[in-house]
Amino acid sequence: MNSKNITLIDAGTGNLRSVFKALEYIGAQVTLTDEAAIIRQANKVILPGVGAFGDFMAGLRQTGLDQAVLEVVQRGVPTLGICVGMQALFETGEEMGTHAGLGLLCGRVIRFSDSKELKIPHTGWNQVWRKKETPLLEGLEDGAYAYFNHSYYCEAGDPADVSAVTDYGILFTSMVQRENLYGVQFHPEKSQQVGIQILTNFAVSGGV
Repeated sequence: MNSKNITLIDAGTGNLRSVFKALEYIGAQVTLTDEAAIIRQANKVILPGVGAFGDFMAGLRQTGLDQAVLEVVQRGVPTLGICVGMQALFETGEEMGTHAGLGLLCGRVIRFSDSKELKIPHTGWNQVWRKKETPLLEGLEDGAYAYFNHSYYCEAGDPADVSAVTDYGILFTSMVQRENLYGVQFHPEKSQQVGIQILTNFAVSGGV
């Protein structure tokens, strides 16, 4: 089976066209789907998302995609969450009330504190600092720049899950990994060569 076969989940939100094009650029065979049955048969999965955490999770649950994601992760399928797709991997999100996430990682998603010095949302280029070795960062220098756009960030309950952090008034979790499960808070599809390298690493290694 082609190691670059990737199933891209259409959860009703997310910059799907840009992600799809970026994956095509690296030579991946991409299946875009909102069908749980197809996701369950995938050998690599990407879950992109934008917008509010609660709305995103509600959309996943209404279509049964939440259970499909849980099943493929538990089966050992390499899975990558992007932006809100990464946030959804955690237990709870606090945007517009408290909402349950997928619970695959311990922790919560909380808002940046208001500050005169820092604009919220955190938008633009910022550096990603490695906390542990991860296949996604192979071939990249520590402190590489990626493109962010978010007002909420992941507060990981287990430091061992944190693969990279970024400084925006605080050091927040910008990448996670637990075995076959990956997440990036930034948008690799908007991060030029750094993002292309990360997507290539995921497509080629699959996190295994």
